[in-house]
Amino acid sequence: MLGEELILLHEQSGLAPPFASRHPGLTPAQGYAAARMLHEHRLARGWKPLGRKIGFTNRTLWERYGVHEPMWGTVYDRTFIRAEGNRATVPLEGLVQPRIEPEIAVKLKSVPRSSDVAELLRCIEWIAHAVEIVQCHFTDWKFTIADCCADNGLHGRLIVGTPVPVGEVPGVVEKLPKVEAKLFKGDALKDRGVGANVLGSPLLSLGYFVDLLRKQPEAEQLRAGEIVTTGVLTDAHPVTPGETWHTEISGLPLKGLTITFR
Repeated sequence: MLGEELILLHEQSGLAPPFASRHPGLTPAQGYAAARMLHEHRLARGWKPLGRKIGFTNRTLWERYGVHEPMWGTVYDRTFIRAEGNRATVPLEGLVQPRIEPEIAVKLKSVPRSSDVAELLRCIEWIAHAVEIVQCHFTDWKFTIADCCADNGLHGRLIVGTPVPVGEVPGVVEKLPKVEAKLFKGDALKDRGVGANVLGSPLLSLGYFVDLLRKQPEAEQLRAGEIVTTGVLTDAHPVTPGETWHTEISGLPLKGLTITFR
């Protein structure tokens, strides 16, 4: 069974050919069903869900990866790291082919009833700069959308910086598409990207996710208090233990993050 294979792959930090290559016709719905088995397995072992990650919202990456729609995964207490003073040391042990992604995250104070921008804004408690460490259990990062749905949205770790109450950011709706992230490895600039890359805006990315979950009644629906990270602003870059990366954010009153890997 695909779910059992997925659980074993995660527990052994293994690499495998894409599920879709061994399960012809695998659909995103079947992938999410396998991810729910992994989720239930983790809950039974004491993992606590804290939020979600939305992946492949950056349309500039679709052609290269061969994935042409967003997907999502669950963030847990064991994959979440709060950056103290906007710095964090992040263990890579147990992650497979990890890569770094600068993003914008939000915390929900209530559950959005629709993807209307005003409704989304009403339901957000704070925004923050975040760095997600994604991972991939498929050789050479080759997969289909169904594989990504199964592999918990490729989620590995989520590091969240200092939050800012959304009410303290005048014009946040207009500023979010223009927010820019620069990503550095050591002192070398590796990449840069803007909020408009993620479905037009991190806020629109959240709205897409709200609509997507509505089409998945079998999935756990959003709850007040969840943290949602909205997708990579740049590209995803490989990381290894011993490296230090940092980000710079402009266009919003958010601090960059410094991440050291071990």
